[in-house]
Amino acid sequence: MAKKIWLVGIGMGNRDTLTIGAWNILKNCDCLIGAQRMLDAFPELTCRRFAATAPEKIAAFLQEHPEFQTIGVVFSGDVGFYSGAKKLRSLFPEHLIEECCGISTVAYLCAKLHTPWEDVRLVSAHGQACNLAGEVRTHEKVFVLAGKVSAQELCKALCRAGLGGVTVSVGERLSYPEEAITTGPAERLSGQTFDPLSALLIQNPAPLSNDTLAFGLPDERFIRGNTPMTKSEVRCISLSRLRLQRESTAWDIGAGTGSVSIEMALQAVRGMVYAVEKDADACQLIEQNRRQFACTNLKVVHGAAPEALDGLPAPDCVFVGGSGGNIDEILRLALQRNPYVRVVINAITLETVAASMRALEALGFVDVAVSQITASRAKRAGGYHMMLGQNPVYILSGQGAGL
Repeated sequence: MAKKIWLVGIGMGNRDTLTIGAWNILKNCDCLIGAQRMLDAFPELTCRRFAATAPEKIAAFLQEHPEFQTIGVVFSGDVGFYSGAKKLRSLFPEHLIEECCGISTVAYLCAKLHTPWEDVRLVSAHGQACNLAGEVRTHEKVFVLAGKVSAQELCKALCRAGLGGVTVSVGERLSYPEEAITTGPAERLSGQTFDPLSALLIQNPAPLSNDTLAFGLPDERFIRGNTPMTKSEVRCISLSRLRLQRESTAWDIGAGTGSVSIEMALQAVRGMVYAVEKDADACQLIEQNRRQFACTNLKVVHGAAPEALDGLPAPDCVFVGGSGGNIDEILRLALQRNPYVRVVINAITLETVAASMRALEALGFVDVAVSQITASRAKRAGGYHMMLGQNPVYILSGQGAGL
């Protein structure tokens, strides 16, 4: 017999934020499941209680207790906002699932701050990684659910990314009698301690515009030293060929100064970029550029490909700026990790072009394209300007054809 399972958002925890509809559902359930803090909010309910939050644990309990026919699973806030309701729905295809929405943390905190939230970017540090600096850098308002990472640590992360001046409002134990909301610069709040049950609204009055995030940042923006760097014009075309998405996982092999890695990370703000470089001095340069651009979603990997690629997540996109003569092995490994991987290769010698073409064709890449790019830049000579040509660069690209 199919059970009826209610997924109920009970608001912030204080009974004042529980809707009448949610209460009418809960008082008619013969079993109540949820975090202990949620269950403690209903001392007058006499039905069976089971303290659990892991979906698999809840599913196992219900299988062991067929006598319960109307079950209420309670969640803080709203069931559609970073709750376990999504996973639970998939575990009970044979049962009738109903949902009852609740007052979410973002709605409650923004109301307290007299701030509309239709334009707020919503992220969570509760049990998952998030590129907070990237989100704050590109959005005027960002809401964050703190979790294993405390509000204090999130403020410290903003400071390390050069965002210590943004305004942060930390809401502690929202809706409870000891509720507290503290507002100030991230730099000041990074020295304070907050309750683990906290949420943050971060406001950046000057987020980067789409123009700032365009491909091909000026070469002068990067710390270079004596390490070779992919020039702006070539970088612009190469990045457009990569077709990066905001959630992409990308490899930059032979990363040099990290100019391509940095632009990848700025575009894939919700993804992750791995800059693979065998030269230790170049790795230090990449790290300096990473800090300068506050790219917390960029990780430097010291080593030579393909060996250094072991253990990296499967890539959506791969840029090869230097292969060390191992282009066939690099492409083969990338294709094994993701049969649909998108690759872009830069080459300056005919031998590298030939080796890359052979590898792309032998491995069955499709949509293969080759371009030669020669850029010239004007340089003042007395009262005149002369066009000085740069070395030609070949740009090769291809798409994995799938299994």
